[in-house]
Amino acid sequence: MVSQLKVDATAPIERSSLIRHPLMQTIEGTIQVFTSPHRNFFANVMVQALRVAELGKNVLIVQFLKGGIGQGPNHPMQLGQNLDWIRADMEGCVHNAAVPPSAQEAIADLWRYTQTVIAQGRYTLVVLDELSLAMRYGLLSEVEVMALLQQRPPQVDLTLTGPDMPKAILDMADQVTEFRRNYLI
Repeated sequence: MVSQLKVDATAPIERSSLIRHPLMQTIEGTIQVFTSPHRNFFANVMVQALRVAELGKNVLIVQFLKGGIGQGPNHPMQLGQNLDWIRADMEGCVHNAAVPPSAQEAIADLWRYTQTVIAQGRYTLVVLDELSLAMRYGLLSEVEVMALLQQRPPQVDLTLTGPDMPKAILDMADQVTEFRRNYLI
């Protein structure tokens, strides 16, 4: 069954006077956390990002602790037309809390960029890779991360990865997936 409303096309439409059907609301984005007791590559998170991009949605993957040549917010890699992938503008990767000042600044720049594009709602899905380690190493503030999660546009899905995700983030998440290795004896 199809229904149609007759509208006077000559009358100006005021936003406050629009009548919205209760089923025609914006679907609120989710916060998904993928965590593990050890540092891990979350291949299924990347597969999910590729699937969402394949559906025509804009996706951003942000890797805070990985760098490379010609990286950073000004030089995103594009995988297809819908998936942007950015890393910090630094050489190499961060493996522990001993982070040189130049890498700290590169990660801070990447964080500022990430906050801006999430606030703009440019992406349907944003993957924040190794976010918990960046917080543990003192590179990102848990308070700022929590503010970003709370203030993001309602349609933006966020996927957070990393070991030892803070409890406040786990409590806020819509889904938490923990990867464990079970060894058979």
